[in-house]
Amino acid sequence: MVNEMVAKLTSSCWDKCITGTPGSKFINSEQTCLSNCAQRYLDMSMLIMKQFQSML
Repeated sequence: MVNEMVAKLTSSCWDKCITGTPGSKFINSEQTCLSNCAQRYLDMSMLIMKQFQSML
């Protein structure tokens, strides 16, 4: 399950944040975007899991 989440996170955030050809380093805006995207994804995943747990 964790591997699946990481794959989805990587795919969606990469597509959203990496706009050019990647080099040996990310530019600052790409780093910030990737960090924010990953944090939002994890926050939403936790929120959804809590909602499902409260239904049980």
